[in-house]
Amino acid sequence: MTTASPQLNPMALTIDQAARVLSAAGPKPVTPEMVRDDIDDGAPTNADGTLNVVHYAAWLIREMGRAD
Repeated sequence: MTTASPQLNPMALTIDQAARVLSAAGPKPVTPEMVRDDIDDGAPTNADGTLNVVHYAAWLIREMGRAD
């Protein structure tokens, strides 16, 4: 008997899941602390505290534009 691994929902990732996904997809590691810092700085979250990766990515891009 094999146990299926749970599917990730890109519209509702936990902070730890978001950090792992972003680390795997990008050139630099992303820690849960980095994601929490972004949330503290205004990154959008769902009502239950999870992250929609598309909304989070859009927020990150907008923030990068503000730094210029």
